[in-house]
Amino acid sequence: MRRRSPRRRPHGRLGRLLRRTAAACGVVLLLAVLLVAGALWHTLPPAHEALRIPGLHHPVAVTLDGHGIPRIRAADLEDAAAATGFLHARDRMFQMELMRRVGSGRVAELAGPGGLPIDRLTRTLGLRQLAEDAVPGLPAPTRALLDAYARGVNAAIGARGRFIAPEFLVLGRPAPWTLADSLLWGRLMGLSLAGNWRTELARLADSGQLPAARLLQLSPAHADTPAPDAALTPPGLFRLAARLDRLLPRYPAPWTLPEEESDEWAVDGAHSRTGAPLLAGDPHLAFGFPALWYLVRIDVPGLALVGATAPGIPFLVIGQNGHVAWTFTSSSADTQDLFLETVLPDGRYATPDGPRPFAVRQERIRVRGAPDTVLQVRTTRHGPVISDALPGTLLSGPAGGRVIAASMENLRPEDAAPGLAALDAAPDIDAAGRAAALIASPVQNLLVADQGRIALFTTGHVPIRRAGDGSVPVDGADGAHDWIGDASGSALPHFVAPASGHLLNGNERTSPPDFPVFMGADWPAPWRADRIRALLDASTRHDVAGFTRMQTDIVSAYARHMLPLLHARDLRPAAGSLSARALALLRGWDGRMAMDRPQPLIFNAWLQRFAVGVVARDHVGGAAAGWEETADLLLARAGGDWCGGDCTPALAAALDAATRDLATRYGDDPAAWRWGDAHHAVFENPFLSAIPLLRWLGRGEVSVGGDDTTLLRGGNPVPGEFQALHGAAYRGDYDLADPDASRFAVTPGQSGNWLSPNAWNLMQDWANGSTLEIGPAPHEVAATIALAP
Repeated sequence: MRRRSPRRRPHGRLGRLLRRTAAACGVVLLLAVLLVAGALWHTLPPAHEALRIPGLHHPVAVTLDGHGIPRIRAADLEDAAAATGFLHARDRMFQMELMRRVGSGRVAELAGPGGLPIDRLTRTLGLRQLAEDAVPGLPAPTRALLDAYARGVNAAIGARGRFIAPEFLVLGRPAPWTLADSLLWGRLMGLSLAGNWRTELARLADSGQLPAARLLQLSPAHADTPAPDAALTPPGLFRLAARLDRLLPRYPAPWTLPEEESDEWAVDGAHSRTGAPLLAGDPHLAFGFPALWYLVRIDVPGLALVGATAPGIPFLVIGQNGHVAWTFTSSSADTQDLFLETVLPDGRYATPDGPRPFAVRQERIRVRGAPDTVLQVRTTRHGPVISDALPGTLLSGPAGGRVIAASMENLRPEDAAPGLAALDAAPDIDAAGRAAALIASPVQNLLVADQGRIALFTTGHVPIRRAGDGSVPVDGADGAHDWIGDASGSALPHFVAPASGHLLNGNERTSPPDFPVFMGADWPAPWRADRIRALLDASTRHDVAGFTRMQTDIVSAYARHMLPLLHARDLRPAAGSLSARALALLRGWDGRMAMDRPQPLIFNAWLQRFAVGVVARDHVGGAAAGWEETADLLLARAGGDWCGGDCTPALAAALDAATRDLATRYGDDPAAWRWGDAHHAVFENPFLSAIPLLRWLGRGEVSVGGDDTTLLRGGNPVPGEFQALHGAAYRGDYDLADPDASRFAVTPGQSGNWLSPNAWNLMQDWANGSTLEIGPAPHEVAATIALAP
């Protein structure tokens, strides 16, 4: 009988096929990974480049040192502007793209519905149209600089295409840069650094919970401010204001800035070791990755511009030019008012001269992953109707509907660019003062020093009101509170060569209460200014090294003021309790916000909990001042009205709650708590932070000392959160006797490409208080760029 051959099992062939398929997939996957890695690597700029930029007058040489800081040598400022544009695009193109999208109301195209609030705001205010309208009226020299800058940006885009930054590998080649794109930077700064309208809106919203007169008690400056007429504010308007206040982004939301910031001081030659003035400045803006600032040195005949530029514009914003040094702080002047407009049954609105039609336009906002949003924007004689950022803004009632319109000096047709251009070329403080008058917005304290004198000027325009102080929304129909003009230039506070030999500002009021022009009533407390003054008075001769130490000073004048008030209270926590042990640690503490001590953590957590808790009992939030000023108000002045007659029980309860919370985070031994464990400076990319799997690529943090009241500033407006979200990401200390001896610091790095070695390389040095010189020749040449006509 013949034997049958055994049947061959198919799984042997199938197994080999699967293995081969897996191997092939592995090869494909590896090739894909290599392709992605190669594409990402290609976004890093080459170490040596040579290219042509149309319109250059002469060749431009650029060298970059080991920190990524460029030195530009050009024959004139126009060629230097083209080189600056090329460098900004080379290192920060995606940051520039986000800036113009924010200003143009096009964030939702990238971010989806989460970008709608900021888009609604900038579209309602019409920032893009204002920038485009300003271009034809620019002085010819300023326009030439902006045009050269745009040519430099577009040369970089042309050379690199979608490889100019990792993000554009997905988004595609960026659109060409325009002059209007650059002007958006100033419009956004003008909006961010003048936030009084948000305070007014919050007061209107909170008036639905408490009478406006009681709300104004939270700011002693408003003791004599008349409360708004209740007849003008029906309950529906309170709800509308609350909805609008919740919708519109407020710092620390992405693409926003803190409303008050920065320190500056200067001494004349009689008070310096060099015999020439010294000047220091450090803008306290939002921390981020990349930073707002980009260090550069530009040498052209007659000028050596060194300091901080801002990607998107060609100007040196803060720094020195070899003859003059300058810096800015926010003035907190009230340059914005809200008007409650009456909408009549026929769709027009009431004015002192009778009904008037709204100017109406439609804005279409594209939203990634969702249908387009169509926004109808109305404009009144006072300005845009900001409540149109919400649907259903017309309120019904016996007197017709009510909407909220905003008058804002930062919506003026004039632009800041001519003033910045004039400041860059100023030969002395007199020319700097004339340049200050050309900076249309925002209203800032411009501190200037030349080789002989120091001065402080006020930039921008301040409205002159027919009546009122601009603290609360007012009726727009009767004209009683209309703006009847504005003041600028020499009509605003200015000080030249003071007899004291020094000038300073930490955002406190610069004008006396009886100053002829009303500058506002909502001024930050002078804690940082008091500390600056004390340090300046402690020595008769200053130098740059001493100024750099002042910028990293961690003594809180606020804490030293508050500690006696706290100790004077009859607090009797149970023996051995967390509260008792924490309170004992504060006795004898000198107010130093040191990273290795527990006291700063206890102090901040306690007073935050106390101030916010007392105000929140009455459901008040946005109308209140910062927790520091609120705590001072409650303990030192009129706190009894808010605490039911005595704030001591609320203070004790806040201490108990705060220490329990700290124990859950840092353990049961208050003596072992450390401020540095909680107080980290956080630098985060607003785009990558919205992508969970990629968030770590655009985030860095480092422990720092100080807090929101110290010269080494690191603050956070969110109660109970101790991470520092804003502070001095740039510091400059200027020696007018030897400008090359001036000192600089920036964080986290020069590059916005998260793959670059220059993305995070300066963060730790900055945290340590280190500074660097930016002389004419780098100690190390890491890259070169040759630009030709």
